[in-house]
Amino acid sequence: MRTLVFSSQNYDRDSFLAARPPSGLELHFQPARLNLDTVALADDHPVVCAFINDDLSAPVLEHLAAGGTRLIALRSAGYNHVDLPTAKRLGLSVVRVPTYSPHAVAEHAVALILALNRHLHRAYNRTRDGDFSLHGLTGFDLVGKTVGIVGTGQIGATFARIMAGFGCTLLAYDPFPNPQVEVMGARYLSLPELLSQSQIISLHCPLTPQSKHLINTTSLMQMQPGAMLINTGRGALVDTPALIDALKSGQLGYLGLDVYEEEAQLFFEDRSDRPLQDDVLARLLTFPNVIITAHQAFLTQEALGAIAQTTLDNIGAWTNGTPQNLVEG
Repeated sequence: MRTLVFSSQNYDRDSFLAARPPSGLELHFQPARLNLDTVALADDHPVVCAFINDDLSAPVLEHLAAGGTRLIALRSAGYNHVDLPTAKRLGLSVVRVPTYSPHAVAEHAVALILALNRHLHRAYNRTRDGDFSLHGLTGFDLVGKTVGIVGTGQIGATFARIMAGFGCTLLAYDPFPNPQVEVMGARYLSLPELLSQSQIISLHCPLTPQSKHLINTTSLMQMQPGAMLINTGRGALVDTPALIDALKSGQLGYLGLDVYEEEAQLFFEDRSDRPLQDDVLARLLTFPNVIITAHQAFLTQEALGAIAQTTLDNIGAWTNGTPQNLVEG
């Protein structure tokens, strides 16, 4: 089964080649992103493997179907970038990786919290320049602080467990409360109540039409002045320009992002030799109380291995007529 892996980095190739492939699978790796300019590369490939920033809109899907593709194998849990009604109309099956390592993303969220709180990014740069002063580096104890968790699926629950270990008070918001999180002592509240009572807010919910720009000018004003916001979910959960106003006023005291709404044309490539064309991102990077990582929360050996193996298992199951992890349109 000829399979083309779009947006493949060296770590993708390594993890896929180390996994157990189904018999008859022929893997081809393509570093380019899938879009209208590159979709012709998938001709005569029954399976296309796509990542989060690949374009799976109606025009691309139509080209894929015309070129012989029958399966879209997502190597991600999220599928908001797929035009599912069009896929269904064209007879394209879509499968995903519903779980890989919730620890990877949850631990990265905690890393952002610790780095922001203790100003590790500033301290690192300062000491490298021979400045060993401590002014401006004062943090706070996490014990006893209230942490609001927005989205309590597997990643949110794992994050809750870690923060409970720090001695934090846990608040949660999710339309579907998780009993495992309640056992940890978390109280489920409405989103405005959670925002108003939390010193730290971490987003772990999927991107849906209902959750787009969940954090906006109004919700930012509902937070405690100086609160910390962490987003390792999806970039569009946050109205990014609204963050700048909240940072400038001091309403938002700390910001940690691993995702960005307009990341598709930026992340996963080395652009260090070119001027940054995104004015909003450029402005965010000027704040000393902001840390932005380029969608690396998933990037652990364990997660990459699980993503590769589940993706290959999904392809094998579909080939054998027993599809698993299907995304319904």
